[in-house]
Amino acid sequence: MIGTETISRVIGKDVYDSSGEKIGSASEVYLDDQSGQPEWVTVRTGLFGTKESFVPIRNADLTDDGVRVPVSKTQVKDAPKIDADGHLSPQEEQELYRYYDIGVAGGTTDNGRTDTTVGRVDRAETTTGMADTGYADAPGTVGRDTSGPTTDDAMTRSEERLNVGTRSEEIGRARLRKYVVTENATETVPVSREEIRVERETITDGNVGAAMDGPAISEEEHEVTLHAERPVVETEAVPVERVRLDKETVTDTETVSADLRKEEIEVDGAVDRDRRL
Repeated sequence: MIGTETISRVIGKDVYDSSGEKIGSASEVYLDDQSGQPEWVTVRTGLFGTKESFVPIRNADLTDDGVRVPVSKTQVKDAPKIDADGHLSPQEEQELYRYYDIGVAGGTTDNGRTDTTVGRVDRAETTTGMADTGYADAPGTVGRDTSGPTTDDAMTRSEERLNVGTRSEEIGRARLRKYVVTENATETVPVSREEIRVERETITDGNVGAAMDGPAISEEEHEVTLHAERPVVETEAVPVERVRLDKETVTDTETVSADLRKEEIEVDGAVDRDRRL
């Protein structure tokens, strides 16, 4: 069972239903004005925790994992839509009691019921509390946001602030892959060849001896071998470069926005002077 001494351990914890399924995270704790005991907890649900639902905490248990409440996740999902504005009216609390089919903390419902109201525990008070006793908002202490026998004459105004951070996530992968392509290469190569050229010379005293050698009239053949160059092509593989993957960090800026709630305080009646302490 959760009491006033454990309120600070409730806020921000995960909330599980009676079957152990996670509902969301605890946001605010509401105390009964008469008994001073925790009566409701608002649970942030939805994809980004933007929805808050009231869940009974009177018979809830606080474990190492979080808070286990005696209702189902489906009940919380379909619970009446009530704004968590710091205080529940008797009509709003009656609606919650009827929906969850539980009794009133200090009376009965409908016929002859004793109306009670509940107020939210301020976050600052769950951490400061009473230094002497070691726990927050115990019966008899002061500081809750509603006027009553256990409160002082000050009202706490709270507001939400935007805390922005970053997280690292995988956005893609890159890999090196080597494959073979064929390209046509053209080179110009000079080649030479031998051709027949007929040379004629007149008989002179210098060559008359060779000219007269042999029979005067005869048949004769002379053969000459011709040569020519042909292009020869061969390939070889040679290393030309080394390629690797590297990473570098590039910093950009992105604009984020969110709707922030804050409490405003208005004064009914004449005010002579506004003095800030």
